[in-house]
Amino acid sequence: MPQYELWLQLTAPELILSISSLVLLLIAGFAGQKSSKLVGMLAVTALVASSAVALDFLTGDGFSEGADAFYGQYFMDRFGSFMKLLIYAAAIITLIISPRFLEERKMMRPEFPVLIVFAAIGMGLMVSATDLISLYIGLELNSLAAYVLASFARDDERSSEAGLKYFVLGALASGILLYGMSLLYGFTGTTSFIGIANAFGDELGNGALFGMVFVLAGLAFKISAVPFHMWTPDVYEGAPTPVTAFFASAPKVAAIALTMRVLFWCFYGFIASWQPIIIFIALGSIIIGAAGAIGQQNVKRLLAYSSINNVGFLLIGIAAASAAGAAATSTYLLIYVAMTLGAFACVMELRDANGNAVESLDALAGLSKVRPGIAAALAIFMFSLAGIPPLYGFWGKALVFSAAVEAGLLPLAAIGIAASVIGAFYYLKVIKVMYFDDVSGIVVAERIAPERLAIIILTALFVSPLGFFLNGVIATYSDQAGTALTYFLSFA
Repeated sequence: MPQYELWLQLTAPELILSISSLVLLLIAGFAGQKSSKLVGMLAVTALVASSAVALDFLTGDGFSEGADAFYGQYFMDRFGSFMKLLIYAAAIITLIISPRFLEERKMMRPEFPVLIVFAAIGMGLMVSATDLISLYIGLELNSLAAYVLASFARDDERSSEAGLKYFVLGALASGILLYGMSLLYGFTGTTSFIGIANAFGDELGNGALFGMVFVLAGLAFKISAVPFHMWTPDVYEGAPTPVTAFFASAPKVAAIALTMRVLFWCFYGFIASWQPIIIFIALGSIIIGAAGAIGQQNVKRLLAYSSINNVGFLLIGIAAASAAGAAATSTYLLIYVAMTLGAFACVMELRDANGNAVESLDALAGLSKVRPGIAAALAIFMFSLAGIPPLYGFWGKALVFSAAVEAGLLPLAAIGIAASVIGAFYYLKVIKVMYFDDVSGIVVAERIAPERLAIIILTALFVSPLGFFLNGVIATYSDQAGTALTYFLSFA
């Protein structure tokens, strides 16, 4: 196959979304507000098409070892394919559950699905980036769309504040990341991940170490890990709920995958240098995420701290620095995306008699009597996020702890298990309020939106004990993803 044809084939998911986004912009520009539903449906179609291509890369034998495009700027392998499927699935679900919520608040505009598609393009580039330049292009393409999405409710002061905070702090994080990249380039003379690894040889100098630390700091902001988590509760609370659901799922997958690619490709020969940093960030995220959520009275802020907490568990898998740890993190991400999107779909169904969104935890008092179905689903997601067996969320935590133990990080696994008990408190608090407190009378009983009902049922079934029946399939592809991530390490 000619080189350029191969490059086009490898980048097909991004090409489909790029062409689709331009067509959708033209439709939105010419047809105006009335094209919102059409643009949304076409955006879902484009994401499904890109998912089909990514699935073919994941399951087919033609690219089992991966292949690079554009002279090493981009790499398509089973790890990237697995992560892209999660990103596109999260984007599709967001576009399915959002329109009714946005229409009720007169916020539905055709720009919303277009921005989601642009963000998905950037995230696809992030997980396939094998060069600092392509890394930054993907990161910024996602971030620029995210800044607008955070402030999408233009008449809402909280949304405007969320967008401004996200933009200012995101610009700071980008600056830190760029400074780290410039140091790495200055000390190695290359921006290629493999080139950087080869240039270091057997010794990581002080300058290169500073570069690595700055790059990790910039990436830590993107995954909202401690100590760069401060923006998360404010942005999650202020942004429209569908946007918050998207932020808590797809960008998290992309940033975690990018972090894994950087560590496992650029710095694998220096595990002793970056492993303590990851362990510190992991434990800090678990403890602060859990402790910070205890006093929260806003459900979206509580889920923001839950997101920080779960990032800590994901980082435990990365700290293991092995194919098993990468596979465990991949499985955990899949389960986490399902739990998060299901929980936010339930939150979108909560409204008062005037049709206003209900986010206060006190307003959920007695929800099991007013909306028993939503309360039951939310309880399943809370139990699963807490990692309580036999729900599927337990399996994700078990895998990352097992990988840590296999890597000789028994103290890290032990502390992580102990700290997860703290997190169980605030998840159980939500369930206690819904089932054992007197009815608040704020949330009213309504017929659930059919599309949201379907998503809630599917995600609830997935994180229920029935999810264990999919263990074989999930383990097969997550193991392949973990192996693919470490395949070229012998050449680095």
